[in-house]
Amino acid sequence: MSEDVQAKDTCTAGCIADGATSTSERFLIKVSDDLPTLEECHSFVNLPSCGAISSFTGITRDNFQGKTVNHLSYEGYVPMAEKELRKLCDEATSKFTSIGKIAAVHILGDCPVGSASVILCASSPHRKEAMHCVEFLIDELKAKVPIWKMEVYEGDDGRVWKENIEWKEGKPKRVMVRQD
Repeated sequence: MSEDVQAKDTCTAGCIADGATSTSERFLIKVSDDLPTLEECHSFVNLPSCGAISSFTGITRDNFQGKTVNHLSYEGYVPMAEKELRKLCDEATSKFTSIGKIAAVHILGDCPVGSASVILCASSPHRKEAMHCVEFLIDELKAKVPIWKMEVYEGDDGRVWKENIEWKEGKPKRVMVRQD
């Protein structure tokens, strides 16, 4: 395999994917009340040199611990949240060096049952790095990005602000505060 073909097949930590001239062209990062679709994120990360795209979509479910969920509501400071997402994408491409492109988007405002609140996509020449990258991104996003979630329940069950899962000694710990 020639060096040119090999370089195009695998990105190293310092390379920019398939003709992109900056990391801003390598990452689609958005925190907004208007998210791109999964298809748009998939299209952004799709590269001729990458044979794998892995994605994660977080969807609002209709229940939690026997309560009927009406919707989720997210709040965050956009400039800080997008800066932290960019740091995570930089860290991910350093850790998973064959990653071509990454899309990392999160909703703000109300997110009804069945709708996406977060979409993560990563492309790489082979599946394993893309899959591990997306897993890394969702775990780190929940631990580090300043976006807060309120779960709103049907009827008189109220609403609860939920802190993101914190990992302590390898076990998840969730803190909830009820608001009446």
